[in-house]
Amino acid sequence: MRPEQADEVQNISTLPINDASARWRMPYTAKPRFIQMETVTKCNAKCPFCPQNEIVRDPARMPTETWKKIVDDTRGWGITYRPFLTNEPFVDNRMPEIVRYIKDNDPTARVEFNTNGELMTEKLSGELLEAGVDIMRFSIDGLSREIYEPSRIGIDFTKVMERTQRFLELWDEGGYRDKVFTELRMIEVPENKHEVEAYKDFWGPRCSEVLITHMYQWPWTGQKREDVVLKPCLKVLDEMFFYTNGNATICCWDVHERAVVGNVNEQSVGEIWESYAARCMRATLDDGRRDLLNLCSRCNAYQEYDFSRFATDAGTG
Repeated sequence: MRPEQADEVQNISTLPINDASARWRMPYTAKPRFIQMETVTKCNAKCPFCPQNEIVRDPARMPTETWKKIVDDTRGWGITYRPFLTNEPFVDNRMPEIVRYIKDNDPTARVEFNTNGELMTEKLSGELLEAGVDIMRFSIDGLSREIYEPSRIGIDFTKVMERTQRFLELWDEGGYRDKVFTELRMIEVPENKHEVEAYKDFWGPRCSEVLITHMYQWPWTGQKREDVVLKPCLKVLDEMFFYTNGNATICCWDVHERAVVGNVNEQSVGEIWESYAARCMRATLDDGRRDLLNLCSRCNAYQEYDFSRFATDAGTG
């Protein structure tokens, strides 16, 4: 859940109370609303700010029966599926098939992608639009080669620009503007700050929305124990994340499986969401004790977020 979404929450959690003495009561959903699936472990880029290249996990490709089970377990739930995790989704050539399977006989399902755009060929673009993709986000951190390529190592800037624009042309010409949301996003850093306005001017007319965002820090990427933020977390409220091996974690920033709460090859998605392991982690986070969880003990996310509206009597006493 993003901070702006948490700000709009009216009703507190429909899940059973994890710990009546916890300092916060966070708005967990009865079922997940977003599911991310790591269908492959690979990426075509070697970005210096991303720990993706540290991933050593078997299998490298999620078995078909695993991703189908995740989808089958959650049909009709109104899920937004994101068939990627810490990887580039279109390294996996099954994506049109995966989109079609998700959308088949489930009018509540939505499919969302984040991509660097280099592998988005014209053929793939057409197949994804026809299959029913709902949201397509392109991450392009610059408007010139000299600014872009140092941060997106291994990616061809010309291909990214040409293929992203061609996708957007097919999207526009094919009558998908009202059916598919498209976004261009840039991570603003000192090196590209001078291009922000030109970036908006260039991409704004070509897509649904332009987003300028800021760099976040994965847990365990240099933080010390004393850097931990003793607050709850927004990531665990309505999302689930699955690795290629079927393991489920509580956080998309869990690159090294430090917060596994179940395996979908052995349990249903619903059973994992309501599992003892997941409830214990939520209760610990509700008490602001990230320091007691391995993954979260090196996390400083949401440091500036005001959680006071979720405080309990225990938290205000």
